[in-house]
Amino acid sequence: MEEPRAISFTVQRRRPVLVAPSVPTPYQFKHLSDIDDQDGLRTQIPIIQYYRSSGDDRDPVKVVRDALARALVFYYPLAGRLREAAGRKLVVECTGEGILFVEADADVRLEQLDDALHPPIPYLDELLHDVPGSGGILHCPLMLMQVTRLQCGGFIVALRMNHTMADGAGLGQFLNAVAELACGASAPSVLPVWERHLLKSRSPPRITCVHLEYEHVKPPQIPRSSPNDDMVHRSFFFVKADIALLRRSVPAHLRDGSPFEILTSFLWRCRTRAINPAAGDVVRVCFSVNARGRQFAGLGLPPGYYGNAIVFPVAAASGGDLCSRPLCYALELVRAAKAAVTTEYILSVADLLVLRGRPHYQVAGTYLVSDGTRSGVDEVDYGWGKPVYGGPAWGRVASIHLPFTNSKGQEGIIVPHFLPRSTMDRFSMEVDRVIKETSARSSL
Repeated sequence: MEEPRAISFTVQRRRPVLVAPSVPTPYQFKHLSDIDDQDGLRTQIPIIQYYRSSGDDRDPVKVVRDALARALVFYYPLAGRLREAAGRKLVVECTGEGILFVEADADVRLEQLDDALHPPIPYLDELLHDVPGSGGILHCPLMLMQVTRLQCGGFIVALRMNHTMADGAGLGQFLNAVAELACGASAPSVLPVWERHLLKSRSPPRITCVHLEYEHVKPPQIPRSSPNDDMVHRSFFFVKADIALLRRSVPAHLRDGSPFEILTSFLWRCRTRAINPAAGDVVRVCFSVNARGRQFAGLGLPPGYYGNAIVFPVAAASGGDLCSRPLCYALELVRAAKAAVTTEYILSVADLLVLRGRPHYQVAGTYLVSDGTRSGVDEVDYGWGKPVYGGPAWGRVASIHLPFTNSKGQEGIIVPHFLPRSTMDRFSMEVDRVIKETSARSSL
């Protein structure tokens, strides 16, 4: 896909207000988990959702704001403020102050934005106003939300959430709770569970597994052809037939890989070829693994747990091997890294974070990927139907796999990337070339 075409429109915003829980909530101090408060999660998650008009004459701003206040009764830590204790430990002071909310109107219709109903969003600053003093991690509201009415009767919900409080699945759980209350429910169907002690380091902490994600290695450089080779943001859309084509191109014993595994392996290889590292340079892909699965039952995470239940394993190879060997080589590396994530591995991560001062996972020279296809953000229905698009607003830090339906009604996965323009051009050509050659071989 080309970069979205930016159009000109005006947004009128009212003064930001704090939306507090609709009834008094407990004043408490709640510790985050040792997974939550690592450096790599001390950031904000920007999310956007587009809704078409459904003929409903209710005001979406009022509906969402009122439901938000009711949802915060159940999720009252989100209405508090984050503090830092000894050892850089993060603690929520449950003050009940609330989250920031902005009401807005835009002189544009949803159909005028059709070229940009996917990341990267070229006008995000208009749809998610950066309220001064709201962007920090400590001592700030834990969420900022803007609901913007459109001239066609549709509306846009854009928000920014402190990542230490929830991962993608946790945020999806919260937004679906808001939606259920907006549609008349008296309580969320999935009640929130705090229980952050379940991902606390052991006593004494002990590192028992290899964690390449926190090891510093000399990264291959992403070259720029000139100082003016600006960074660009572009998304790549893969229909189901594309993923099936790549699946058929690997040996039979690897064809049961998930779409995320297959696409990640394919894109890692194409991206590495576009960067063209030295043959001996180590190239890495780092991706998120959700610890809520059945294979991690030993952690005891209950349904409703909305904290960060993710770890970031790494697959590594030499640039020469990854570029010259077939797709199955990359896929085997990705699957092996994912298979290494066990209950013991996750507990070892928590211990490492405590022992090493809560470091940031390695990002330099690493292809960061996340699976957003099951977060539930694209399913949130405030009473106007599911969003035309619901998910992250950009992919600057990580390339997030997102469910998407294009203008032709084709379903698939869209993956944003952020690279120097010359590298992006080579990357795009490599993706097209491999898909075409794989298709030609398949037809033979």
